[in-house]
Amino acid sequence: MLDIEALAKKQLYDYREVNPGGCFNDRSFQLSLAEAYQLQDAVAELREKEGDSVGGFKIGCIGDHIKSQFGMSGPIRGTLFKNELYNSGISVPSDAFCNLSIEAEMAFIMGENGRIQSIFPVIELHNYVFRSHKRTLTELIANNGLHAGVILPSHEVEFGDHVEVNATLSLTINDAVFQTTKLWPINDTPQGSLAWLLANPIGHESKIKSGHMILAGTTLGLYPVRKGDQVAISFNGQKIVTCLID
Repeated sequence: MLDIEALAKKQLYDYREVNPGGCFNDRSFQLSLAEAYQLQDAVAELREKEGDSVGGFKIGCIGDHIKSQFGMSGPIRGTLFKNELYNSGISVPSDAFCNLSIEAEMAFIMGENGRIQSIFPVIELHNYVFRSHKRTLTELIANNGLHAGVILPSHEVEFGDHVEVNATLSLTINDAVFQTTKLWPINDTPQGSLAWLLANPIGHESKIKSGHMILAGTTLGLYPVRKGDQVAISFNGQKIVTCLID
């Protein structure tokens, strides 16, 4: 029988040592989907006991680019933490991550009575590491969807509770530009992502509530970055979120 508590302590230790997911170095190590979520939730509980707070949740492994890149199909759920929310313009230390990679995606803040309060683009940070001989959803889930932080825009560019049809989200890494007009991977709406999360209950004590941020997933890919890279997200040509990889 799995000792989820012991595994969670190891997962959290490895994450903080910039060596995430070490338990998957053992090729005999296997988890069911339910056990993978239990492990993710147990790590979240440890972090909360140590003083961190859940800042919201993410949906991952859903866009066509991501599914083909990972060789598997989600969606999966991950947990966001308030001490890993950063402001636009930050210098991101590459050595604080394991194979630092980024996604451009839309996010929203929950308001009262289950309504979406505001919508905006973000940069999601990842430790892009799979250790098993074959990539699996269980490894992805147990490692919290590879999530390692979020870079937020300034409050001045929040878009209220909706965005226009056919809006364009662009990610620029130095001179390379990747863009999409499909902002929402589930049913083409932010409500699609919210409905999926509500239909797949969260195991630990923190439920979706007012003030939580939800990362809706992306139809773009996951892009490795390295020291010196300049990263920006634009919405309809307007630069919204930036960072320097340091």
